[in-house]
Amino acid sequence: MRFSTAIVGILGLLTASSAAAAPFRYVEDRAPAIIDPLFTTTMGEARLQELVFDGLFTDDRNLKSTPLLASGIEVSEDRLSAEVTLRSDVRWHDGQPFRASDVVFTIEAMQNPATLSPEGARVAWITSVEATGPHSVRFTFDRPQPNPADRLYFKILPAHVFQGTVVRRNDPFHTRPIGTGPYRIERFETDHSIALSKAEGASRSNRSISEMVMREVSDKSYQAKLLLYESVEALVRVLPRDLAILQADRNIELYPYQTNSWWYVGFNQRRAPWDEPAVREALSLLIDARALLSPVGTGEPVSGPYVPSSPYYNHNIPVRSQDPSRAAELLEGAGYMRERGVWTRAGHPLTIRLVSPKGLESAQEVAINLQSMLQGAGVVVENPRFVDEAEWKRRVWRERDYELVLSQWSFDRTEDIRQQFHSDGTRNFGGYANPEVDRLLDEARDTLDPQTKKTALREVHRLVSTDTPMVFLWTLDSYSAVRASVRNVAIHPFYFFTWIDGWTFGAG
Repeated sequence: MRFSTAIVGILGLLTASSAAAAPFRYVEDRAPAIIDPLFTTTMGEARLQELVFDGLFTDDRNLKSTPLLASGIEVSEDRLSAEVTLRSDVRWHDGQPFRASDVVFTIEAMQNPATLSPEGARVAWITSVEATGPHSVRFTFDRPQPNPADRLYFKILPAHVFQGTVVRRNDPFHTRPIGTGPYRIERFETDHSIALSKAEGASRSNRSISEMVMREVSDKSYQAKLLLYESVEALVRVLPRDLAILQADRNIELYPYQTNSWWYVGFNQRRAPWDEPAVREALSLLIDARALLSPVGTGEPVSGPYVPSSPYYNHNIPVRSQDPSRAAELLEGAGYMRERGVWTRAGHPLTIRLVSPKGLESAQEVAINLQSMLQGAGVVVENPRFVDEAEWKRRVWRERDYELVLSQWSFDRTEDIRQQFHSDGTRNFGGYANPEVDRLLDEARDTLDPQTKKTALREVHRLVSTDTPMVFLWTLDSYSAVRASVRNVAIHPFYFFTWIDGWTFGAG
């Protein structure tokens, strides 16, 4: 394999001495601004937190709940409470022992309205929590829980670091976090990289990876070069265009993994005309999802709010295909006429302002192609806006200042879509409301019978697909690339590093 002398010279400066002595380096498009499980907003933050923090339970390799900070759980006969026994051999990164008071503090902080944690819904089902001993905690639930361990996976924070249960985003903890995970934060570098070192007394440990570095590399085309030239050990997600060149290198392994993520175009139903089902359906029929997907990667179109591998995906609901004739019928039925190539009603053209998060990979290409597609079908589409996290929260979540959003939802294995589609859901910024969907989501939450839950959520899939609060696009195929010097790699579909304690690196 031949490389340009200039490129080799530049990248050579980045290469560490030897695999055995070097830290394990992986790449993110953007470094987390804060490291606090109470304020997670990006997948990059979730991946880093998996190295630093732990939950009471985690996933085994079969995605079944297994104890982590817990050592066992005893659920009451009525399933309204549970006693969790905690491990006594775990210490926080500052050397303090992990205790039941840390669990109580974490839940009370998440539930405190003044904390303003977007993760608060994860513990809303817990009505009380008390330490019954130094290493035992009793939980009481708002309704019977079929398997409480499946929901006790949120990360635990150290009570001794905080003054009270109000935790704020600007707390110093967010850049100097203390966890119980296998790695501790050592320092933030000037190039936005984050250095981690192996933690003593942690809940889990890796014998061969003593140091890790998360590198921020915003240029996706540059990431593959860094891996090829041994300047990093892993790419979290490989661009489709880089798959062939990485696969051809015998020193690199590609690892496919399934994510519970899907792309969508969401409507602001608080604004006309997107409060009209016929107009939403018409717009969905003007979109060719496969044509939008092909330039940015491979994947599978979806017809509703689950990935096709989910037990809740309703395979009886077909993926919506582009149908301009049917779209025209719906728009004409809603009072629109196509004048000079543009759909118009009462003298006003059908106009869209599209907003998308800046950090969403490939969003710009998809949005620009979507703009061209809709304009060709007679819809006026202003130039898409790509906004940072702060503006996204302000403009979309708080002010609802948009017509359409192009974005992605990612879920852990519980695939809990309640916050997105229940009328009082905290993530339902589009204003979707259907009483029958609310009832079915409540039924799925409350039932102890897995089949009843599956039936209810498949019906939710059908209803949501029919109502078209959003245009469901696709779930992308995901590949990670890791150098062959890293062995026994197993990747968690959501948190990525959950099973890193089994990875080996270099001579380890």
